[in-house]
Amino acid sequence: MDRVVIESSECKGCRLCVEVCPKHCISIGSEINKLGYQFARFESGDCNACGLCYYVCPEPGAVTVFKETTSQRVPA
Repeated sequence: MDRVVIESSECKGCRLCVEVCPKHCISIGSEINKLGYQFARFESGDCNACGLCYYVCPEPGAVTVFKETTSQRVPA
């Protein structure tokens, strides 16, 4: 399953990942992290692991994208 992991303790709630997600899989939650920010959270859905959220995030290590790879055997 393609997914995004957002490190809540690193997120500053800038919402760039929310705005850029083409599948609307990321939102800002109501909880507050140790830095005092409402942080982004991944809501599984139609995520295709495009990585846009990773590239726009200004906080190194806050967003990690996992893309499931399936190995398909091709008949010989």
